[in-house]
Amino acid sequence: MSIDIDTARKVAKLARIRVEEDQLPALATELSGILGFMEQLNEVDVEGVEPMTSVTPMRLRRRADQVTDGNIQSRILKNAPDTREGFFAVPKVVE
Repeated sequence: MSIDIDTARKVAKLARIRVEEDQLPALATELSGILGFMEQLNEVDVEGVEPMTSVTPMRLRRRADQVTDGNIQSRILKNAPDTREGFFAVPKVVE
């Protein structure tokens, strides 16, 4: 796919990049090269290839999914300027 100067100008405008008129042909050539590389990648057969998260196969460490309250309510509320009945107290903002 080839990018012309008008398309390069439009892409620069959409990307909010100021490109001088004399640099538009170089930008069009560069964008055409990028699209060419993308077309090459589309030719690669990836059928049956598993996605990778790393170059070395490894399993992520997992912890047991257990719900806890942390038992630190008193430590958290100690930093609050005002508490009532075990909760943060805030000023009323609506009437």
